[in-house]
Amino acid sequence: MRQKNGTQESIGAADPDGPSRLQRDLLPRVLDYIRSHGLEPGARVTELSLADHLQVSRTPVRAVLEELARQGVLERQPRKGYSLRRLPDPQATETAPPGEVDQLCIRLAGDRQRGRLPAEISEADLMRRYGISRPLLLRVLAQLSEVGMIERKPGHGWAFLPVLDDDARRESYEFRLLIEPACILAQGFRLDPGWIDEMRRRHQSFLQSPWNETSSIALFEMNAAFHEGLAQASGNRFLLNAIRQQSRMRRFSNYDWVYGIDRVRVSCVEHLDILDRLERGEREVAAAMIRRHLEQAASLTRPTAIAG
Repeated sequence: MRQKNGTQESIGAADPDGPSRLQRDLLPRVLDYIRSHGLEPGARVTELSLADHLQVSRTPVRAVLEELARQGVLERQPRKGYSLRRLPDPQATETAPPGEVDQLCIRLAGDRQRGRLPAEISEADLMRRYGISRPLLLRVLAQLSEVGMIERKPGHGWAFLPVLDDDARRESYEFRLLIEPACILAQGFRLDPGWIDEMRRRHQSFLQSPWNETSSIALFEMNAAFHEGLAQASGNRFLLNAIRQQSRMRRFSNYDWVYGIDRVRVSCVEHLDILDRLERGEREVAAAMIRRHLEQAASLTRPTAIAG
């Protein structure tokens, strides 16, 4: 929706001017979100979650959702919002396919993690280094920016957020071992049954899906959603903000996955076991399980961090 002559208009065919530039930019990013998060038909797609993920207001997101409903990708349900009707066509956007964008995101994250990219860099330097066009680079930067890995500098260039070296990684796990069990044991802890069902579905789907070179992105985002969801259920905004900050810092090392499918299965199964305990109200057991889960991840000696 957007304001025009004092009235609101959708981005559908009824709008003679078509979608705004922001709405055109957001549509492929929403499609990327649906694909990268492994959503399947029937899954809910909410304005709030997308606006938070894309770091924009809900108004342009609402317009994009309306357009995708018009295209048959989403279905609007009375009083329930939108759900995924069918998976989006890979050719639905005119720019590079999501696989190419994801591959480049992994390359940039890996190069930055290994110190091959400086903390600040220009678009021209990135285009030369990777031999890519500016439209493709902008899609990659937009995706990395959405998850807090890079941000545009005032005036010119881009700045990467800090990466975790060995000492910072150790301190990160020490910090998480203190606060993540505490999230589960918080007095106001409450999990939405719908969130449990969604997390279980995503993890089970991931276990059944073939692994490919870009699966690491969807894996990390699913794991981040799991840990952030537990922090949010604590009812404590400071705990949630702390876990979100940890997720932002860990993305560089986790996007460049080196541990293979066996560790993926272990992580998913452990998360599912924790969900089962929480659903039965066994919070003390679940808190002990998440502590053990983090201890095992922290014990790995490779320079990149494990999904945890």
